Amino acid sequence: MIPRYARAEMTAVWSAETKFRIWFEIEAHAADALAKLGVIPREAAAKIWEKGKAAAFDIGRIDEIEREVKHDVVAFLTHLSEIVGPEARFVHQGMTSSDVLDTCLAVQLRRAADILISDVNRLLAALRARALEHKHTPTIGRSHGIHAEPTTFGLKLLGFYAEFERARDRLTAAREEISTCAISGAVGTFANIDPAVEAHVASKLGLKVEPVSTQVIPRDRHAAYFAALGVVASSLERLATEIRHLQRTEVLEAEEHFSEGQKGSSAMPHKRNPVLSENLAGLARMVRAYVTPALEDVALWHERDISHSSVERYIGPDATVTLDFALVRAAGIVEKLVVYPERMLENLEKTHGLVHSQRVLLALTQKGLGREDAYRLVQKNAMRAWKGKGALLDLLKADPEVTGALSAKELEGLFDLAHHFKQVDTIFARVFGN
Repeated sequence: MIPRYARAEMTAVWSAETKFRIWFEIEAHAADALAKLGVIPREAAAKIWEKGKAAAFDIGRIDEIEREVKHDVVAFLTHLSEIVGPEARFVHQGMTSSDVLDTCLAVQLRRAADILISDVNRLLAALRARALEHKHTPTIGRSHGIHAEPTTFGLKLLGFYAEFERARDRLTAAREEISTCAISGAVGTFANIDPAVEAHVASKLGLKVEPVSTQVIPRDRHAAYFAALGVVASSLERLATEIRHLQRTEVLEAEEHFSEGQKGSSAMPHKRNPVLSENLAGLARMVRAYVTPALEDVALWHERDISHSSVERYIGPDATVTLDFALVRAAGIVEKLVVYPERMLENLEKTHGLVHSQRVLLALTQKGLGREDAYRLVQKNAMRAWKGKGALLDLLKADPEVTGALSAKELEGLFDLAHHFKQVDTIFARVFGN
């Protein structure tokens, strides 16, 4: 994790303090269940909770033990025994390290998903507000980066809103899929621990039991989780790319907020660069980079190996911390985005009416011309307008082949900008309802 791109709430999920606290809770809840089954004394379970809950785990001490024993869970259990005392012999009864590690990771990924979903909700609120604000703000729609037909800036933002609603759904599904608990012992057979212990721990931690854990929780769940993060990151990059293009000097239909005292370049005092959106594009690449290792973690040997372990120590914190930062940054960009409706209209009119060519094509076919002939007539005049020979409407009015089918008044009606926006309310209602 790089502090520059990290927020405290998410980094806290992955702190050593949080991890060891979750480890303790797993062990303590298991002890409660074991006591209920009569496997260990109830007094011992109570003592484990009493001592461990009040303790501040000494990370330095755990690290010191691990340097000797070369095993992180053993190091923690040794330190816990130093805190709890003789009753610690009843901790970890019938359990294996993966029971603790995998269940803890599930808790952490679930908490991380909660934060990410909250982040998406903030972004959605910003997109909704700005989409409604610019619901009827005319702008040019582009395909291949080239002027196509008119749309509204609100519709552009509405598309992103709908996409991030899907992002929220994906994160919610990923949260659900990752939220499983495994307390099944060596190779997952429950030979030395009752399944009731797993059910109890799962209930206490807000998880479901893993149906077949084979000692580890199957990594297809984790792969789906990180894949969902990757898709959300790609949606962020699409949003960032749109803003970057709109801020280009030649376009300048919208731009990131430029704060008082901000400097865009060390060399050129005039620069106002889309640095936040560019940063989002880079962060999205990093989140996607963690998807492939998660997919490769699925194929473990037999009932378990630990080839996934080192990978998850990286990608768990890094992917969630990075996406959290990126989502909050994106929300801030949208909230403060500076929009220039006058420039949008100016750009829309730059091609001298070419954006209405389809309406003329359709009108000619409705007058009886074949589509190929109609296309030829419109394209001929459109290419002359493209080369600066005049406005498309004037050129069409001067073409006897066109005016033989359409009157000047009919042609003028085909250049009405409002025609393109007649279904805007319908599209908004699909997303926001009536």
